[in-house]
Amino acid sequence: MENENSTEVTEFILAGLTQSQNIQLLVFALVLIFYLIILPGNFLIILTIRSDPSLTAPLYFFLGNLAFLDASYSFIVAPRMLVDFLSEKKVISYRACITQLFFLHFLGGGEGLLLVVMAFDRYIAICRPLHYSTVMNPRACYALLLALWLGGFVHSIIQVALILRLPFCGPNQLDNFFCDVPQVIKLACTDTFVVELLMVFNSGLMTLLCFLGLLASYAVILCRVHGSSSEGKSKALSTCTTHIIVIFLMFGPGIFIYTRPFRAFPADKVVSLFHTVIFPLLNPVIYTLRNQEVKASVKRLFSQHLA
Repeated sequence: MENENSTEVTEFILAGLTQSQNIQLLVFALVLIFYLIILPGNFLIILTIRSDPSLTAPLYFFLGNLAFLDASYSFIVAPRMLVDFLSEKKVISYRACITQLFFLHFLGGGEGLLLVVMAFDRYIAICRPLHYSTVMNPRACYALLLALWLGGFVHSIIQVALILRLPFCGPNQLDNFFCDVPQVIKLACTDTFVVELLMVFNSGLMTLLCFLGLLASYAVILCRVHGSSSEGKSKALSTCTTHIIVIFLMFGPGIFIYTRPFRAFPADKVVSLFHTVIFPLLNPVIYTLRNQEVKASVKRLFSQHLA
């Protein structure tokens, strides 16, 4: 006869972002407005880069993929969160929870690696300009793109495999508005110390190492362009500054969430909201606002279709 305490959990109850109805309505309105404005902007970036023959450099190829990754990433959490704001009972099945967790880390890991690839692209363009066309040829760009997708997939598979090994026998209330490792692992009815260490290594340590590596790479690049007054160097400085801003937006919340023991902190939900909804939609827009070629191409695209 099976132990009654080993009843399998088939669904989780999401606690949500806040229990205050007024705050929920305010956040719902703000996120919906933000989502409806910025998300089409990401697709506009993709369309612009795909349709403009002048935007064929590797930088724009990777920027288009960043916009695609960020738009896809925002679909994982935001739509369900908006629906849950209007629902009395916020329930997600165990399988849906694992699926959400998988895509969250698959796309998030891929984006982190994409930023590393973009840093490598800028390093070659600025510090080894004579070798740029040879190193960053189309075949190399597609190989790097495939590698980062595979890297994100492997990272996510490890996360999911560690979660699937854990037994869940109640309680089943997740203290967040979506499924992620820190909240799910706390509900396991077994000792999770070793699993937490493995997850901190897989997510936290790798996130921190990528972040520090990116900062070191851009420090080398900025030292190379510092003090230059030429137009090309000024453009390189502007591009690298934009990349650094996105790196902090991407990795700052990730380091806060994944490089510490999985204990609840008051700021967790707010940081998670920015990490999963706000910043992913903003990243490509930030790149575009600082890139004169893309802005000019967007204007031409509008002129052609409105003329």
